[in-house]
Amino acid sequence: MKETGFALVESKLVYKGNIISLYVDKIRSPEGKIMEREVVKHVDAVGIVALNDKGGIVLVSQYRHPINADLLEIPAGLLADSEDPAACAVRELKEETGYAAVRIEKLAEFYTSAGFTDERFFLYFSSDIEEGEPEREPGEEDMQVVIIPLKDAVEMVSRGEVKDAKTLTAILMAAQKVGRIEL
Repeated sequence: MKETGFALVESKLVYKGNIISLYVDKIRSPEGKIMEREVVKHVDAVGIVALNDKGGIVLVSQYRHPINADLLEIPAGLLADSEDPAACAVRELKEETGYAAVRIEKLAEFYTSAGFTDERFFLYFSSDIEEGEPEREPGEEDMQVVIIPLKDAVEMVSRGEVKDAKTLTAILMAAQKVGRIEL
């Protein structure tokens, strides 16, 4: 990334939790103006878009408290200390869905919402998966595996039915990768 001319003047920790910490930063603009920004430091995350041998995308439906609703999502989770993102993607797929990825490839790396958080998201793809039993973590008992033909998932995106940003991105990137859509 290129140099911006902004400088951190002060950073104050306001809250420290298990996966996020909230800071109030004072920064100096290139023109010398001091501004405050709230910054959420967040553990990096991974997700995997997995296609079965029939071309179905393996998703999970789970309750998300901040929006008080179930969301349809790709299997995803947080990186453990010093964990390799690819290994984490394979682990999350197995834990949440039971599917084991034989081969994976990286599709993208992006910031989830750079306006307030430093969280990076690593997105992987696999069309070489083997079915098995989920190995869910405590608290994931309500999670349901949902398999949708990729074509139908793309149509759901077009109709605005996919509300999770990482999943929307994953569906479109997977469809482009396998030649179902041109972007």
